[in-house]
Amino acid sequence: MGIEIERKFLIVSDDWRQNAAGKHCRQGYIVNDHRRSVRVRVLGDKGYITIKGATHGITKPEYEVAISAVDATEMLDTLCTGGQIIKTRYFVDYCGFTWEIDVFEGENAGLIVAEIELETEDQKFEKPPWVGEEVSLDSRYKNVNLSRNPYCHWK
Repeated sequence: MGIEIERKFLIVSDDWRQNAAGKHCRQGYIVNDHRRSVRVRVLGDKGYITIKGATHGITKPEYEVAISAVDATEMLDTLCTGGQIIKTRYFVDYCGFTWEIDVFEGENAGLIVAEIELETEDQKFEKPPWVGEEVSLDSRYKNVNLSRNPYCHWK
């Protein structure tokens, strides 16, 4: 079974931007309910379709398959419902881990979230100095929920 164990944090400074490489990302959802989601994504010049199950803590079942960027774009344009997520994803290495920093655009502009994927829920890692409050258990920060309730609508 494919498993994703992910922790999310807000960013407190721009120090992460040194040597950060970014890729433009557009993603949408074909299925989006409380038990599962089917996501289509174009990240850089590659396409992906991802199926995720319900989250338990910071763990969820996840299956991802590469598809052509052309097919992914067509699916985004014709099959996805609700709002789409537009962001630039940066990859930053820090103390043996690759952090993914998402700088959101459009209706989620102003939101910057850092994610780290782990092998176990209790795996130890060093937090970079540019990482602040953990929001892993706050469902508003899940991309699937940002597509339904964008950051610009939060009070």
